[in-house]
Amino acid sequence: MEDWRYWARADQLPPQPETWRNWLILGGRGAGKTRAGAEWLHAKALGLWGKPAKRLAIVAPTFAEARLVMIEGQSGLLNLDGDLLRPEFEPSKRLLTWPNGSVAQVFSAEEPDGLRGPQFEAVWCDEIAKWKHAEEAWNMMQFALRLGQNPQCVATTTPRPIPLLKRLLIDPSSVTTKATTFHNEKNLAQSFIKEVLQRYGGTRLGRQELNGEMIEDDPDALFKRGIIEKWRMKAAPEMKRIVVAVDPPAGFGQKNNACGIVCVGLAEDGRCYVLEDATMKQARPGQWAKRVVNLYHAWKADRVVAEVNQGGAMVEQVLREVDPSLSFRGVHATRGKSARAEPVAALYEQGRVSHVGAFAALEDEMCSVIGQGSTSPDRLDALVWAISDLVLRKRPEPRVRSL
Repeated sequence: MEDWRYWARADQLPPQPETWRNWLILGGRGAGKTRAGAEWLHAKALGLWGKPAKRLAIVAPTFAEARLVMIEGQSGLLNLDGDLLRPEFEPSKRLLTWPNGSVAQVFSAEEPDGLRGPQFEAVWCDEIAKWKHAEEAWNMMQFALRLGQNPQCVATTTPRPIPLLKRLLIDPSSVTTKATTFHNEKNLAQSFIKEVLQRYGGTRLGRQELNGEMIEDDPDALFKRGIIEKWRMKAAPEMKRIVVAVDPPAGFGQKNNACGIVCVGLAEDGRCYVLEDATMKQARPGQWAKRVVNLYHAWKADRVVAEVNQGGAMVEQVLREVDPSLSFRGVHATRGKSARAEPVAALYEQGRVSHVGAFAALEDEMCSVIGQGSTSPDRLDALVWAISDLVLRKRPEPRVRSL
């Protein structure tokens, strides 16, 4: 067995002295954050660097991401050591058990109340900047981190300017290490490095996703994080109308745009509530159509609204092949993206739109320069179509329905 401490980078090792409670590992995509978090928790469980921690936890944005990234991923807990030291994973129990008897429970930040009751000596949290209920999940985790002489948490994330992360960066009980994608260049495909440098080098998105920088609002953006945060809610009221909006891609492939899919509801109070961002990347028409229809039924939506500039009648046809009975309306973009988004941005400024939970990728698009850069704001386009359909066009008064 190789000792991780002898070949890890300095930013991947626990800061000394270990008097901290929270260790933030901030970095770009592929910077080695996951490996650092996994090695730390693994060492804690086995007592490789001190006394073993018998009760541990891992917390991810979702259960699926916990399994695919933190546990079974290439840098996950099941791929660190040989069979003799590898933990056993029981997906049905959401439990990892090491050979020495140490156990780690698996939690989703989507369900903060799941952290009520259990208690731990060590916790590894991943991508806290994209947690849907960041403050609530973090607080519940901190209450549970109460065993042993020095209970500790490691949080690995690509930074986004959310209130939780800003607070932790100045918390005296927290320490921070940082790394860029390029610190781990020798372990990444050179074609990937070349592509991301060409596409995103020098851009705000590149500074965030590659350099791991905390990027605040773009002064030229129509949407402001402070306004989104001010009106954010944990739960939605009763809806009187719900739509699923789609901004379909022009084709399929790695370089094609994502398919923007956003669900928004209109309540009796006249305000819009963003309920879900189900955007898909590199999806074929049949794949994104199935997701749209599933979302339509899951939220008991009244209509699917889709931009048809690219595909024309094909967009409706693809959706009706999945569900012939869905209510559909095609919309045509006659103005630029920025012009279409301005009335929606005004609704945000008036406090007439709330996000139910956090939607990190969508909010990143909203708070970037609109209509510029090498990628299209697909999520934002879908959001604009949804809110426009609910608020900015006249229609007969719909029935009231509980979620």
